[in-house]
Amino acid sequence: MENIRQAVERARGSAADSESSARTLKQSPKIFAAPSNMIDGQANETELNDAHLQSNRIVAHHSADVCAKPYDMLRTQVLRSMDLKGWKILAVTSPTPECGKTLTSINLALSIARQPDRSVLLVDMDLQRPRIAKALGISCSEGILGVLEARIGLMDAITQARIGNHRFTVLPGGAPTSGSSELMTSRAMSAMMQQIKMDYQSRIVILDLPPILSGDEVISILPQVDCVLLVAAVGTSTVSQIEECNKHLQSADVVRLVLNKVPKTDVQYHHY
Repeated sequence: MENIRQAVERARGSAADSESSARTLKQSPKIFAAPSNMIDGQANETELNDAHLQSNRIVAHHSADVCAKPYDMLRTQVLRSMDLKGWKILAVTSPTPECGKTLTSINLALSIARQPDRSVLLVDMDLQRPRIAKALGISCSEGILGVLEARIGLMDAITQARIGNHRFTVLPGGAPTSGSSELMTSRAMSAMMQQIKMDYQSRIVILDLPPILSGDEVISILPQVDCVLLVAAVGTSTVSQIEECNKHLQSADVVRLVLNKVPKTDVQYHHY
């Protein structure tokens, strides 16, 4: 929990007015039908639109973009911690909404996808407010909700996304649902998580979870993940909220805490 304690101290001295820039601190039942959207062993591929990504502040697919550098640093730090323990499943959450957890999840996934020896599966598990498909510009009639309710199989809900030469796998959320708490603790969710672990064991799996203080969904799913990335925001997250998250995450391995909306400074960094 040292990362969270450091973040609390940083949050105490941060200004409330801020800009949006990210900086890191330190089977159960067989519900999965055979895939119907496979081409030569791969799901149908969707080409992402660069202008759409940029308009949603998704930048990590551009290695030369200065805005991608914080995500690359986060990628290196997180993967180093995960590799040391053999971890594959990373949960991303925040104290409350509007902290930038989904933006962080997407940019982190894209940064990982740029590495030639890595592959990543990005899963939208914020079932009440699924946002990943819209942010990426992916059209989907079904998603994780369809899998949990046994309307489609897991592979039918998967999308292979591509931007330039970089590819990553996306499991979108589908339609919003108010029954997310019950779904998180369901046998269908356990079965789906086991299927992901078996079928995607060579990938880094990033779960974009709901805010931890908004309900019991995160607490319910924690036993099925390897580690947690907590995303807070200056001017949005309070010290007491971060401390409350600390209590809920006592039994979890928190690999990093990201502090979003940090005010920009006049300090400039140059390559030489």
